[in-house]
Amino acid sequence: MNESLIVVGVLAVIVIVLLIKTAVVVPQRSEYIVERLGKYRQSLSAGFQILIPFLDKVAYKRSLKEEVLDIPSQDCITTDNVSVAVDGILYLQVIDSKLSCYGIDNYKVAASQLAQTSLRSVIGKIELDRTFEERESLNQQVVAAIDEAAQNWGVKVLRYEIKDITPPKTVMDAMEKQMKAEREKRAAIATSEGDRQSRINRAEGLKKEAIEVSEGEKQKRINEAEGQAKEIELIAHATAEGIRKIAESLSLTGGETAANLRVAEKYIAEFGKLAKENNTMIIPANMGDISAMVATLMSVLGHAKQGSETKSA
Repeated sequence: MNESLIVVGVLAVIVIVLLIKTAVVVPQRSEYIVERLGKYRQSLSAGFQILIPFLDKVAYKRSLKEEVLDIPSQDCITTDNVSVAVDGILYLQVIDSKLSCYGIDNYKVAASQLAQTSLRSVIGKIELDRTFEERESLNQQVVAAIDEAAQNWGVKVLRYEIKDITPPKTVMDAMEKQMKAEREKRAAIATSEGDRQSRINRAEGLKKEAIEVSEGEKQKRINEAEGQAKEIELIAHATAEGIRKIAESLSLTGGETAANLRVAEKYIAEFGKLAKENNTMIIPANMGDISAMVATLMSVLGHAKQGSETKSA
């Protein structure tokens, strides 16, 4: 009885060991490569799988997830003979697990080495200044070079990103001086453009101001001239009207007598003003004969009257 129990126990242990050795659980997004007697048998997908004991074994395990490889920094020579240190990151994914196992010994090392050599090649075709400007183009060229070779490895290269481009310290100092000079140049150009525009604006303002002033002065003079002409015209009309009315008054009955009286009054009034305003004055010889003076003035008025009647005829 004891022997039978021992046999059963041994058989149970053997079964458990065989199950442990032959039962395989493949994780999600993974594939296991199974070999039978050293030869490729099949690729196991995610799930619970049973192998044949002592014949099948899991030779390789591959993840189908996207993988990230850190590409170490390396020195690259640009076309203008400047040494720069460049590092990057490579993103790839296993597409065919069988090829990734049997197409190459270690696809990660191969991809990393190929990324370095491809980067040195593309950096050597451009100048230092363009390495900072054309990172996207450099990344695409590296991806194209690696992906072409990785097709035989069952691997797809998704993208490559340059992390840092570090020129020598002497080159960095020279670039800093160049950038400083360029900034100062742009600042000087901007200042000169601003000063030029400011002068243009001031000149245009002075020009417009001068035009407005001259137009105003012109209009002022025109208005003054028109006013003076109107004034002269009105004075002339008033004078002519006054003379005409005087001539008409002289032709009336008693007109000459009234005129004689008015002239005599004016004469005496003006002579009195002269006596008040001046210390020295010339007195006419016939000062007492006012009638003679009035007659003389009336004679002038008579001639004016005759001239007026002649024009009327």
